[in-house]
This record gives sequence, structure tokens and C-alpha cells, in this order.
Amino acid sequence: MASERALKWGVAAGAAGLMALAVAADALAPAPEPRRIVLCGLLALAPASLLWQCLRRLAPRAPRMEGPGASGARAHAQAIPDDGGPPAGALLALEARLEHAPIALFRIDHASGAGAVAPLNARARRLLAPGRASTPQELHQLLAAQAVGQRQLVSFDTERGVERALVAISALTVQGSAQRLAALMPVESELEAEALNAWRELVQVLTHEIMNSLTPVASLSRTACGLLDEAKDNLPNDIHTDLDTALDAIARRAASLVDFVSSYRSLSTVPQAQPQRVLLEELFERLKALLEPQWQGRLTFSVEPASLEVMIDPGQLEQALINLLKNAAEAATRAQVGARLSRGGRLRIEVSDDGPGVPEALIAHIFTPFFSTKKQGRGIGLAMVRHLVHANGGTVRYARAVGAGARFILTF
Repeated sequence: MASERALKWGVAAGAAGLMALAVAADALAPAPEPRRIVLCGLLALAPASLLWQCLRRLAPRAPRMEGPGASGARAHAQAIPDDGGPPAGALLALEARLEHAPIALFRIDHASGAGAVAPLNARARRLLAPGRASTPQELHQLLAAQAVGQRQLVSFDTERGVERALVAISALTVQGSAQRLAALMPVESELEAEALNAWRELVQVLTHEIMNSLTPVASLSRTACGLLDEAKDNLPNDIHTDLDTALDAIARRAASLVDFVSSYRSLSTVPQAQPQRVLLEELFERLKALLEPQWQGRLTFSVEPASLEVMIDPGQLEQALINLLKNAAEAATRAQVGARLSRGGRLRIEVSDDGPGVPEALIAHIFTPFFSTKKQGRGIGLAMVRHLVHANGGTVRYARAVGAGARFILTF
């Protein structure tokens, strides 16, 4: 403020000096003398230079912008009226920072309660665009209902399933109007990635420790069975029979546990995805040929359009679909697999069947490792599906079917 005031005084001084010299030159006009006129011109250089320097430093400078949209931003800066507020360049710089902020920003009218909600930057507009939030109006109501000054983890429906986000609300007054600023940071993908990493590390530790204990038990029990057979003649028949039965049970159970634990190792040893361009129609034809003996014409595939392609690891996508269809075969008589482009240009693969579906109380747990409703289930199939889909940059969710049956949606 002090430097700006000094520049303004400089402008005034320069202008006053020029006016004084102009009056002097006018007084010399009736009888001009060349030497005096030249002297007045030389004296005018100092106030003119002062006036020019002060005016140049007071003039606002718009920041230089590169890349697409720079010309539009400059035109927007020129359209900002000079009403005594911040310089146009400062407003443009602020708008650019808000536009590219890594969180979604929304404006909510009124200091509290219901109010009109409007997106303020690109992240917010993308969140409301087709293919993201299923019902933008419900998201608006959710934001308007949050308390000012608090952070809250909220959930809302998207085309890819339920998504969680961290919301923070701030109150402010703009040109005398009370408003709220909502900052929304989606964290669903980060939370799922962390959960998958935690499960993978847990499974790796558990399988390693359990295998270290089970392997010697299985080996010693087999050795004991062999020693017992050698000492058969020196033991009473009843004692030999009891010992043989006990050692055989230990050996069998140890072998079964080794096999059980080994199956969980697959969750922590999945190789890194190797994406390649895949024609979905060809991938579905391979799956149909593989599973047709089991379904006997009761499994159908569809792709819209037939030329639909995706960059993905074909082996891992096939394994994920096989796991889903294997579960369906245990509870349903018919199943369908369909692929199409959803809103927003995302690939959507839907696997549905006519079985009883998943009970409401169990939906939140079906992708958790070790969780199973089957007596002989190990809780690996759906956990592996989620792991494979996430490894290829996608998401998987269970969707409530309109009628009977289960419905799983894979989005890439």
C-alpha cells in the first residue's frame, strides 16, 4: 500500500511539473526565443519520465498462460471490469488455481440449511458429469446438509458403485452475501487400495507362519506312521490300531490344512497386470467355449458394439469372470455376461444370474477374504475377483437386481 501511494504521488508530481512548463511555454508564445523554448523542453523530460515510470508500474499485468485455453483465459481477463477491486491479472490467477485444484469445490448459497449448489472447478464438474454421480441432486442435498467447520466421511452413489469422500464445509461472505464453500475429496479408490494391500500383507504373513508349523507336523506324522508299522509285532493289536488311527488323522488333517493355506497364497502372489489391446468379443468366445460343457447352453454373452476393445490383461480378466460364473453355477440355472460403454466412456461388464442373490446383510462382506456362506467355502473367489479387477485399474461391485438373482458390475 505504501509503495502504491508513493507511485500515485509521483504521477501527481509529474503531471504538475508538465502543467507548469506548459504554462511557461504558453507565456513565451507571443515572443518566442529558441533558447528558452529548448530549455523548457529539456526541463520537461524529468517530470515526463517520472510520470511514465509511475504509470507503467501502476498498470496491472495479466499472468502469461500457456497451453490450451490460454487465449480464452486472456479474453476473459479483458472482459473483467475495472470496478476498483483486485486487478484482472490477480483474478485470473486465482481462477486458474481454483480450476486446477486437486479437490472438487462447490458453492452453497446461504449460511446454513438448504441452498443452491454450484460447481466451482473442473473436478466438481467432472463429478457431476454423466458416468459419475448417479443422482447429482442427491449429492447437492448431501453437501448442503453438512455442518460448517467439520470434516465428515460421506458416501454417494456413482455409476461405478458407492463412493466415499471426505467433505469439509467453510462459511464465508462474498459481496455481502452469506455462502458456504464445500471441498469434496473422493477417497474410495485410495481406501480400497490400502485395504487390498493390508489384506495381501496379512495373508502373506499368516500363510508363511502357518506353513512353517504345518509342514513339520505333516512330515513327522508320516514318519511316525512308518515307525508304527515297523513296530507292529511288538505292540498289542488294540494299541497299534489306536495309534495308527490317530497318526493317520493327524497326517490327513495336516495335509488338508497345507492345501487350504496354499490356496490363500494366490491372493498375495498375483503377478503384475500386463495390459494389451483385447477385443472383448473374442475373449467372450473363449470363455463360452471353456464353460459351455458346464452350462449346457444356459450361459449367454453379448458385446455392444461388436468391435468394443479394452486395454487390459486378458488372462486376469478371464479369471475374474470365471470366478463370478463359478459362483453363479452353484446357485443359478442361467447366467448372462454383457459388455457395453456406459456414460462417460467407461467400459461396463455385467454378470447376472437367476439365482437367489446375496442377502442384504451380507453385501458389505462378500469381497472380504476368508468370508464365505458356504460350508466348504474358503472365501477366496470374490476376494480374488476384486484383486484382479483393481490390478487392472477397474472397480467391481454387487448391484441389486431388479428381479431375482445376483448382479456384479465391473467398470474400467
